[in-house]
Amino acid sequence: MGPEQLRSARWDITLVFFVHGAVYANWVPRIPLIKRELGLGDGSLGLALLGAPVGVVLAVRAASWTTARWGSRAVTRGASLATCASLVPIGVAWNLGSLMAALLVMGASLGLMDVAMNAQGVVVERGYKRPIMSSLHGSYSVGALVGALAGSGAAHFAVRPVAHFAVASAVLGTVVWFGSRRLLRDDGELSQDQPSGGGGRLFRGYAAVMLLGVVGLCSFVGEGAVADWSAVYLREDLSVSAGQAGLGYAGCAIAMAVGRLSGDRLVARFGPVTVLRVGALVAGLGLGLGLLARNQPVAIAGFTLFGLGIAPVAPITFSAAGNLPDVPSATAISRVTGIGYLGFLAGPPLIGLVAEVAGLGWALVIPAGLAAVMVLLAGATAPARAGSEDGAGEAACER
Repeated sequence: MGPEQLRSARWDITLVFFVHGAVYANWVPRIPLIKRELGLGDGSLGLALLGAPVGVVLAVRAASWTTARWGSRAVTRGASLATCASLVPIGVAWNLGSLMAALLVMGASLGLMDVAMNAQGVVVERGYKRPIMSSLHGSYSVGALVGALAGSGAAHFAVRPVAHFAVASAVLGTVVWFGSRRLLRDDGELSQDQPSGGGGRLFRGYAAVMLLGVVGLCSFVGEGAVADWSAVYLREDLSVSAGQAGLGYAGCAIAMAVGRLSGDRLVARFGPVTVLRVGALVAGLGLGLGLLARNQPVAIAGFTLFGLGIAPVAPITFSAAGNLPDVPSATAISRVTGIGYLGFLAGPPLIGLVAEVAGLGWALVIPAGLAAVMVLLAGATAPARAGSEDGAGEAACER
């Protein structure tokens, strides 16, 4: 493929990551209002949020096959439209059951889109022959910031969720459909990669997939918890205004965007293990201290530090999975995505259930504790990245 085609594909997949973040983040600041209007307690809201991880599990089980059958380009485009449309049913939910069903639809579309877009990202990264995955996930964080601000604005001006979600769905759907036409046609090539070596290497490869999945799980439990519960915590526990309740997640999103947009350079200079370990320490300590202070500005700062520290985890993990030498790439990506993304969507219900017993502040300490697990398992990324960083050097930061 020519350099112009590769650059065009990178712009398009960057836009897809942006839309993925923007869709979910539009819903986050509206959670307190929907929770109140439907008369849900913390435990009931946590139960409703279980719909999303169920949808993810169902989608991820099929994601590897669909990507192999139709290629990551086609699946990314179709799943992107479904993801944008999935906002609308949430806005018309009238009780616990309908909200849970709507979130199941959102979870399924988000999960399928996540696997496909990361698979397409690996195709483009291989074409560049240097790390670019962190910048792609940085675009996701920028999208999350834009979505969070849009949702907070809608909440501030008392826009009804159904009207807000309908407009957001139409705008984002149009943008992603016309902005993803130049993605690369891989025809499922990632799933056709054959692992080399005997059974011992294959076993080691799948063991590495599981370790990477656990790292992703720990990270995404925290991301999901901050996304779904930070606004509720600030609004109900610390009594901030409705318009300011989304600032915790907005700060997290800003910090994640900054961390990821600079992540390729950091990984090239210090290596993935060091970057991941330091990031996990910053995330855990920042969130923990922010919660213990029980002060509005300090809590927002804690959510922001969590976002900064957690920023490099997902791109390092997904890139490592896509470059494992002993496992077909699409299989590795889908399994790591499935395990990790399950944490992103199953974490919030767990937080809700624990909050019902111990209080939301103590429940949100869980992601801080999981940061220690990421520190211990960071070494799992080293062999996966080693082969893909040759010659990256300063070129890793070129745009």
